[in-house]
Amino acid sequence: MNPTYTDKGSLQIFVTAGEAPDPIPGARVRVTDPADGTVLEELVTDSSGQTPFIELPAPPMEWSVEEGAERRPYAVYNVTASAPGRETLHIGGVEVLGAGRAVQRAPLAPARSGGFNVHNILLPPHALWGEPSGRPREEEVKPLPEPEGLVVLPEPVIPEFIVVHAGRPGDASAQNYWVRFKDYVKNVACSEIYATWRTEAIKANVLAILSFTLNRVYTEWYRGKGYDFTITGSTAFDQSYSHGRTIFEEIGVVVDDLFTTYVTKEGIAQPLFTQYCDGRRTQCQGLSQWGSQALGEQGWDAVSILKKYYGSDIYLKGAEKVEGVPMSYGGEVLSPGSEGEAVRTVQNQLNRIADNFPAISKIPADGIYGPSTQAAVTEFQRIFHLPQTGSVDFAAWYEISNVYVAVAELA
Repeated sequence: MNPTYTDKGSLQIFVTAGEAPDPIPGARVRVTDPADGTVLEELVTDSSGQTPFIELPAPPMEWSVEEGAERRPYAVYNVTASAPGRETLHIGGVEVLGAGRAVQRAPLAPARSGGFNVHNILLPPHALWGEPSGRPREEEVKPLPEPEGLVVLPEPVIPEFIVVHAGRPGDASAQNYWVRFKDYVKNVACSEIYATWRTEAIKANVLAILSFTLNRVYTEWYRGKGYDFTITGSTAFDQSYSHGRTIFEEIGVVVDDLFTTYVTKEGIAQPLFTQYCDGRRTQCQGLSQWGSQALGEQGWDAVSILKKYYGSDIYLKGAEKVEGVPMSYGGEVLSPGSEGEAVRTVQNQLNRIADNFPAISKIPADGIYGPSTQAAVTEFQRIFHLPQTGSVDFAAWYEISNVYVAVAELA
């Protein structure tokens, strides 16, 4: 191991039966050093398909928060996951940042009869470390599509899925991935910035990513050109997306809080097309990623950072509709003492989730937020990397809804 790796980062492996959140308990996980194959950890997943967080050597945190570092600011590890009746999965390039909490999903496909039951994935380098992006300049406000079969909504809506084309727009051989909206934003944010940055800088970048994405959705940018996807994963055209990449808890929490919020201006219905670049190797007329981190270090808040790059006339707006959830968040934090239909909805959803995640205890669906409901919510928050408050706020409500819908679809 590199002797300069003086810090520690944390890594958890989440093993599932395919892409859905269907945990595989008792799966065997091995973490190795890619330099020489040394086995660093051997683990077994719990009833939620997760290993404990383990500490691994990582470069000093300063390398990832200070612009101009000449050395890769994160460590990479190899992960192997296996379970009876499943393909063995080898993942290379799993990222660990100093002081960060990384979660690596390991979806295991069913074993094929008489086939070669090993699958290999090599995750590409982080966008700030690998090849610089070359996004061309585009107008902040886009023309809307012609009304030939496409419907322009009066207000932006948060879609249930984003269809991501893993290549350049004209590459018909590239795969299309159907990705849940929040999962897509978390993937892009973890691909584009570092989780060790100041929280306000992370928020500014997440809001830029959200607005960029929702502009593509609202204007039907690619579908209006005859393509069958929402956005590409190519930084030559859009944002960095790496299917299956390592997700950092610190970024995930920000996305959970902000995923319905976008940047706009007076007089336009669409989210602003918030272009951005790293600000060091590439320059653009939008947000500088490294510049935003420097401003965060100086104490700037997220809105002030965004106004510096997109103009003092921008403001934040929240989408009123989230597709794919049974019931929208009502605006009230649910906590001990709360009563009513919203509490009953949470209880019913948690009980269905508990069929797949038995660490969450079944609770009476009586519409009363008592100690058993609080304990079930806290356990859900632990498993799905939310702050363990025991209360259901905006972020917890929609994460419970998302997981509920996903596990219900398994049936």
